[in-house]
Amino acid sequence: MPTKKLEVNRASVAHRLSYALRNPGRVPRHLRRAGRDAWLRYRSPDHVAYYRAVMRSDTRRDPDAAVGGRSRERWLALGAMQFEYLLGHGLSPEHRMLEIGCGNLRAGRLFIDYLEPGHYYGVDISPDILVAAQDTLTAEGLQDRLPVLTPVRDLTLRFLPEAHFDVVHAHSVFSHSPLPVIEECFTHIGRVLAPGGWFDFTFDRTEGEEHHVLREDFYYRTETLLALAARHGLAARFMDDWEELPHGQSKIRVTHG
Repeated sequence: MPTKKLEVNRASVAHRLSYALRNPGRVPRHLRRAGRDAWLRYRSPDHVAYYRAVMRSDTRRDPDAAVGGRSRERWLALGAMQFEYLLGHGLSPEHRMLEIGCGNLRAGRLFIDYLEPGHYYGVDISPDILVAAQDTLTAEGLQDRLPVLTPVRDLTLRFLPEAHFDVVHAHSVFSHSPLPVIEECFTHIGRVLAPGGWFDFTFDRTEGEEHHVLREDFYYRTETLLALAARHGLAARFMDDWEELPHGQSKIRVTHG
């Protein structure tokens, strides 16, 4: 990812004006997003409730787009990329996997098919996208793999067993989360992570000023997230090999400290 692009503050007025001049066709969509953002911020002061409402709105239009797929082909490609990356890093059929923000199973359908029956556990803050996930399960014929899909109100994970999951995965979750939500996850992830297990998450990276666009998209410096993990007794490292893939986000791996 070019350094110049990583230094951009997308929330600045100068960037917004420049972007609008270069992409006039995208202005109406942004204005609609901004209007929705203002309304949902008023209705839902809690961030998780706010983003649950965003997902409800997006899922009604297109479940694939709600999880970040501009087209069905892109949805399939991003899911395959996530699956193949973890496979190359040692994911095995006997592993027990927790996917935070499983969405409509963009990657989850591949994990479910690969892992032993009952070894995939998907959670999401959006009940609407989990209904779409059930549609994916049916379409893919994966019912006999016995995955668990459940909605959550936060990321405390308090209902999950201790030291149970070998692999925890969160793709494009923290890119939509303020630091208190990320810290909530860091506070509790060590309890559910099995010895020797790992937690991979992606984030939108900046090397300039940390910022967010509307209340939906958050940009963090790598150092901020590494330090936050360390404060909770976790070891974290930036995954350089993930940068070589065409996805647009960066990845950090967390293990027990």
